Amino acid sequence: MSSEVVSTPYGLLPENLKCESLVNLCVKSGIQTGPFGSQLHKKDYVIDGTPIITVEHLGENRITHENLPRVSDKDKQRLSKYHVQVGDIVFSRVGSVDRRALVQPKEDGWLFSGRCLRVRPKPELIDSRWLSYFFGMSTFKTYIRGIAVGATMPSLNTKILSDVPIYFPSLDCQREAADFLVLLDDRITLLRETNVTLEAVAQALFKSWFVDFDPVRAKAEGRAPEGIDVETARLFPDSFEETELGLVPQGWCITTLDNAYEINPTRRLKKGEWSPYLDMASVPTRGHHPEIIIYREMGSGSKFINGDTLLARITPCLQNGKTAYVDFLSDDNQVGWGSTEFVVLRPRLPLPLYHGYLLSRHNPFRDFAIKSMSGTSGRQRIQNDVLGRYPVTIPSQNIAEAFGAIVTPIQKKITANSNQAKILADLRDALLPRLISGQLQIPMDATSSELVK
Repeated sequence: MSSEVVSTPYGLLPENLKCESLVNLCVKSGIQTGPFGSQLHKKDYVIDGTPIITVEHLGENRITHENLPRVSDKDKQRLSKYHVQVGDIVFSRVGSVDRRALVQPKEDGWLFSGRCLRVRPKPELIDSRWLSYFFGMSTFKTYIRGIAVGATMPSLNTKILSDVPIYFPSLDCQREAADFLVLLDDRITLLRETNVTLEAVAQALFKSWFVDFDPVRAKAEGRAPEGIDVETARLFPDSFEETELGLVPQGWCITTLDNAYEINPTRRLKKGEWSPYLDMASVPTRGHHPEIIIYREMGSGSKFINGDTLLARITPCLQNGKTAYVDFLSDDNQVGWGSTEFVVLRPRLPLPLYHGYLLSRHNPFRDFAIKSMSGTSGRQRIQNDVLGRYPVTIPSQNIAEAFGAIVTPIQKKITANSNQAKILADLRDALLPRLISGQLQIPMDATSSELVK
């Protein structure tokens, strides 16, 4: 590649790149707005049918599959103009106009909503994977936000998107760059999907042992408990006893959250001291590991240490699922701090620390927390005294330790996977401009594959 560069809306790029308006790189009617509201209403949605991609389903270059609206085969045929195919790129048309996702084989034939735009490039000119990564450059995102219309609600239209300039290398260079970037993203996706599976395993065990009492029921019925070894099975009783709050396994008890846990325990951190800080925006709605931790001078906020669970206490953050487990501090003596809108939870012995996170993700507990909220509309918060009444089952010490021995390695593996995924995402973002422009070429071979493992 030439060492000469030219100034572009996306910063300095090699001068030997070709430049075309996006519309010239797309098939006829390749830049298409989704169906207008008069063409598709919520009342048209069905339980089983063809999914519709909305703005909410545009992840980081991937389409998420949770809570997809669907339409009947009749409406799918009626709206055939708005089908997507493999290699299409779906853009957010309103709001976060820098969001986009590439259509994969499993989404072939789906529809896209009226709040989206579809881009369908000419395959003989542009590798659609490469183009989607071009759209993912931070400089492109800044540019597209700058040319969107509307002050309170930025929006795009086909004319704005059609005129966007695209600077591109040869098709071979595009494919080489896309191959490597896809390899990185596939690895990131695998790590994140593995974490979802690992957490589901921990949650299932939590519910089986401490909510449904499956091992105890099995032994009471003369069956061997499923999914646990003989030594662990011996730890469980084979009968139940009555308590004021209901039936529990023999020798266990039910108490309230404020007895089983420390709620907002005292942590010491001097005002003005620099310490890890977690804001509400960085708290995940799924999974326990926050994406971004920064250092800030201590001001006013909640304080926490490793092993604490952070539960959003304000609407809509609580309803959206914002919850984190603290295992990102440098050592167990370090104190971090964050939003004033966290409830800090820490189990008392014999419960293992990760019990706090698993309880906070347990749907009945979350429903109870939501119902405990009070305050003005839009600013409702958890009431700690009400939350403290939630019933918690306390097992024997041996079972609590056995549970900790299983879930603690899961928690550590989830954190290790999250850290690796972040390293790969940072690598991708750092290399993206040079790979996209052809300044950096990484031939796809066994060595390249090893780089992302």
